[in-house]
Formats: sequence, C-alpha cells, structure tokens
Amino acid sequence: MAMAQLSNNVIKCVEEEEKEEDYLLSKEWKGLVSTLPKEQGWLSRNIYKYQGFWYDTKHIQGVLSLQKHFKAKEKDIILVTTPKSGSTWIKALAFALLNRHKYPNAQKNHPLLTNNPHLLVPFLEISLYSKKDFVPNLDSIPSPRLLSTHLPFVSLPESIKNVNCKIVYLCRDPKDVFVSLWHFTNKLGPETRSIDESFKQFCRGVSPFGPFWEHALGYQKESLKRSDKIMILTFEKMKLHPELVLKELAKFIGCPFSKEELSKGMVDDILNLCSFDNLSNLEVNKNGKLPNGAEAKVFFRRGKIGDWKNYLTTQKIQKLDTIIENTLAKHGLTF
Repeated sequence: MAMAQLSNNVIKCVEEEEKEEDYLLSKEWKGLVSTLPKEQGWLSRNIYKYQGFWYDTKHIQGVLSLQKHFKAKEKDIILVTTPKSGSTWIKALAFALLNRHKYPNAQKNHPLLTNNPHLLVPFLEISLYSKKDFVPNLDSIPSPRLLSTHLPFVSLPESIKNVNCKIVYLCRDPKDVFVSLWHFTNKLGPETRSIDESFKQFCRGVSPFGPFWEHALGYQKESLKRSDKIMILTFEKMKLHPELVLKELAKFIGCPFSKEELSKGMVDDILNLCSFDNLSNLEVNKNGKLPNGAEAKVFFRRGKIGDWKNYLTTQKIQKLDTIIENTLAKHGLTF
C-alpha cells in the first residue's frame, strides 16, 4: 500500500509539472527547457539552469523570449537587480528622477502615488516578455526608456551590450537578500519551504537568477571596463547616504540636479516620495494587486539593513560570509 501511494504521488507530481510547463512555456522553448538541469523551484515547481544561472519555470519563458526579440536603444536605461535587493526602491527613485519635470509636485498627481513601481518600470523577462506566443512592441515608449531586469550580464540580450545603453546595478548584502527571498517566495511560491532547506539551495547557488555572487561579480567586472555605462550601487550605501546616492544616480542617467532644484529641496522631495514608509503606506501598495495577481504589499516587508540577524544562526552567517569573502570581496565588492 505504501509503495502504491508513493507511486501515485510521483505520478501526480509529474502531471502537475507537465501542466505547469504547458501553461507557462511556448512550444518554441519546451524542447530546449526539457534538456536543462533542474531542481526544486522557489516560485514554481522546477528551477532550471540556463547559461550558468537558475530560473523558475515562470521566468524561463520570459528570459528566452527576451533574448531573442528585445532590441535595445542607445538611450535606454536598464535597472538590474537580483531578487530582493531593492528593486522596488530603485525603480521608484529612477522613475521620479527622470519624470521630475513632468511631475514637479511629488505630493500631488504623481504616478507613484497611485501605481506600484513595478507597473511604472516593468521587468523585461518577468512582465513584458513573459507571456507565451506574444512579443511586445516597445517602440512606442519614448526615450529614454526606463526598463528593468534580474538577468545576469552574460544572459542580457546582445543588443543591450552592443548599443552601450546605461545600466544601473543594485546589489545588497546576501544575508539580507536570502532572508527577504525566503519570506517572499513562501508567500508566492507553490509551497512553504523551511529556512534550512532554502539556505542550502541558496548557498549552492540554486536560487532565482542565482548564484547571487556570480550575478554580482559579472556586473562588477564589466563596470571596471565601462564605468561610464555601468553604475554599481549597494542597498546599504543607499540607506546610509541617500542624498549622495540620488545625486550620483541623477548624474549617471543624464538628468543631474540644477542648483535651483537643489536649493528648493528637490532631492529631499524625491527621497520622501520614494521612501519605504511612504510607498508602503499608500493605498495602491497596501491593498492593490499587480497584473499577475500578486498582492502589491508583498514587495514591502522591512526595507532595513541587517534583518538577517533575526533569522540566521552563527553557522549560517559564517557560511555566507565565507562564500562572499572568496568571491566578491576580493574583487572589491563589499556590503
């Protein structure tokens, strides 16, 4: 009886995986995806290894379609993060910077007051190119187009690399990234995962768009070659020195603050508009939903530095610190 039950469970699991893949993957990519190494997923039942990085089933479709179809423009601005590194915040800040002349009053009729930042600055592979058998037309978006992605540098569409558009890369202490990712995927994933199980996968690099350290290292190395085109930011520096970072970001993306704007407090206006406390308490982010059905509030948990201290054991802390010391620190990337 036990063996029969086990067999039935295996059959059911396989059927559910096939159903998920049929729903999420186009015929064009099913053959390729079926050949990729896979493990238990975080946001889908499976996570696949492609070009050295891991993608849940719900993301691999968008990654492949994006690589084939996206055509970058020279004035594009691409915001890049690993999941749970401050994506919502950097999107809000960049959008507010680029549109501050169109919406000069940050507390009246500003799109960020009624729209989640992920709607205003959509992810290429998660939102725009995620639907099977559909290729979006982005030509109508006025330049500079502000777009975002979680893709590692090696997997970016060739057009992004070739036209030399500007890339802003935001990363975060991997201990905070892991804790936030664990909470996030337990809310949106197919099943609840223990912190121990998730930590083991994360440290092996098997996490959405991971390995984290290879992701960060790819952009760090590239920024050393093209510092005028790739800007590296850390979540920690943004939290500790927000005014300085905002000015640097504005200059990098081509819209520096004027003396008049500085004297009128425009920097503080944007920082207040895009603050965690302000955004998380807006009605659209407390009770709204994204087009994929996800509740907007799941993108606002703590927004603090060092929350990992409340979840990770000394052994876990030492393990992650050792990984980062052996990978990122020796290349000049610290948190």
